[in-house]
Amino acid sequence: MNRYEGRRALITGGGSGIGQATVLRVLAEGGSVVAADVSERGLRDTAERAAGYADRLTTVVIDVADETSVRAGVAAATAALGGLDVLVNAAGILRSSHSHETSLEEFTRVLQVNLVGTFLVIREAIPALLAGRDAAVVNFSSTSAVFAHPYMAAYAASKGGIQSMTHALASEYASRGIRFTAVQPGSISSGMTDGSGASGLSNGPGLPADADMSLFAKLSPALGQGFAGPETVASVVAMLGSRDGAFITGTEIRVDGGTHF
Repeated sequence: MNRYEGRRALITGGGSGIGQATVLRVLAEGGSVVAADVSERGLRDTAERAAGYADRLTTVVIDVADETSVRAGVAAATAALGGLDVLVNAAGILRSSHSHETSLEEFTRVLQVNLVGTFLVIREAIPALLAGRDAAVVNFSSTSAVFAHPYMAAYAASKGGIQSMTHALASEYASRGIRFTAVQPGSISSGMTDGSGASGLSNGPGLPADADMSLFAKLSPALGQGFAGPETVASVVAMLGSRDGAFITGTEIRVDGGTHF
């Protein structure tokens, strides 16, 4: 299946977890990809895993929370690709704490990376996407945007904002040929949830030592298979960014194994 043959994609958060899995999936389907991440080590790991596709993979360091870095990184990515057809905003961080003990700096940092970072990358990429072919943007929301995930107020707020922003952008740019969708991962094992990620922006949730684990009773996949791997989400992202998703915009798709019926 070569749905991405001739398509050019920029994927943030490409140094670990779902972002990395999406890079590998799009490359496997024939696409040309720029993988972006704040972590050089993470990008080296991605490049090693994608060694068979080296001629179609470029890596670039981008700190999505920094406007200057985003502006330079997106420009470098579009130049390397010769344009842009698909943008995947997978970069993000997860921090957990008792809300009454969360500092303004901690809360703001999560919003800056997840929500503002997604906006900055989209803003800088839109001119290239407008000139692209069957342009599509896939943002990363979360099941936390609409379902209770305790100790994660900042994360939930950031992902809810991304979801709302996706709807607004879909409406604004539909007539100009850019589709905007979002995925809502849940019960997915990745660097963000288990702390194994190479990227400094993918630390584990670090639940409070006295967290009430009974509050997580509703967060188990109904399919009874345990947490799924990041490739589970990558396959949905690949569909949304391809022509198979040509009639899908302004909505979100939940990928959580039935955790939230």
